[in-house]
Amino acid sequence: MRNAPRLTALDALHRSLGATMTDFAGWDMPLRYGSERDEHNAVRTKAGLFDLSHMGEITVTGPQASDLLNYALVGNIATIGPGRARYTMICREDGGIVDDLIVYRLQEQEYMVVANAGNAQVVLDALTERAQGFDATVRDDRDAYALIAVQGPESPGILKSLTDADLDGLKYYAGLPGTVAGVPALIARTGYTGEDGFELFVEPQHAEKLWRALTEAGSPAGLIPCGLSCRDTLRLEAGMPLYGHELTTALTPFDAGLGRVVKFEKDGDFVGREALAKAAERAETAPPRKLVGLVAEGRRVPRAGMQVVAGGQVVGEVTSGAPSPTLGRPIAMAYVDAAHAAPGAEGVGVDIRGTHEPYEVVALPFYKRQK
Repeated sequence: MRNAPRLTALDALHRSLGATMTDFAGWDMPLRYGSERDEHNAVRTKAGLFDLSHMGEITVTGPQASDLLNYALVGNIATIGPGRARYTMICREDGGIVDDLIVYRLQEQEYMVVANAGNAQVVLDALTERAQGFDATVRDDRDAYALIAVQGPESPGILKSLTDADLDGLKYYAGLPGTVAGVPALIARTGYTGEDGFELFVEPQHAEKLWRALTEAGSPAGLIPCGLSCRDTLRLEAGMPLYGHELTTALTPFDAGLGRVVKFEKDGDFVGREALAKAAERAETAPPRKLVGLVAEGRRVPRAGMQVVAGGQVVGEVTSGAPSPTLGRPIAMAYVDAAHAAPGAEGVGVDIRGTHEPYEVVALPFYKRQK
């Protein structure tokens, strides 16, 4: 018997707004409220409001918290300053990606690791196991937080009207404690849409009050609630990887073109170091398939798992695909053999149900906001 999906603190509110709900990684989540295109365009031009309470928060504390995280993750966590955040990964001993993460250093001896919803338990288990022998505590804080994101060019103005926190001083990939609409929050500035925006970590009992305050403050600026569907098209346009699509245990960070997150220069051993050193070497000498962008010449939409073809041969595989509201054409991310991965490569197509549809190979991201 399947377990009933978990509900966020905003579940009743989403239903009252007429959201189409979907099971996502064991959670009942809003897929869309109205038109996916309208929601997507609101984030690109004005602002969108997201419930991201399905993300997995894990707190790591103690005198050796940074030593533990340096050993357990591939990044150099010890060099994150308090109040800052870093994108990193947790890998297996063989170098395969278990998950991509954001790690916040809240205080000298306190970190918050944010995992993807579908991997939260796996990451928690791995951190707990890797903590043996370290003077550090790993705590499951998934029930301690609701997470609301405001994304889009109007988001700084909207949030400023509800908080006296220093948003101007809050850099990209940083977080600071503050009060928003009277609610205590960790205010972060990371984002997964390609736009400026903020994530607000709050206690679940305050989530509805905060959502309503943001809705009221944001509606004159064009803010609307947004579901997971437009979150996917936004991150795809921004060339951001999604676990289970661009990132899997079958790939190392080097295979995914994200070798920069692996910090061999840090002190001490870390899980996967040896395998990742070999993967780095392979990537230098005989690059595996490369992650590229594909833009359709026609109207047919590519989907994950479809084959990329050139000269009658299979040369790659689509990992994510969707219509792009910003470009007005279907787009995809795909792993493609190095020989066909250069932008403008000739004769590349996607096999869509037996027809080889022509696609243009482009560098990622498809979309970059004007600073």
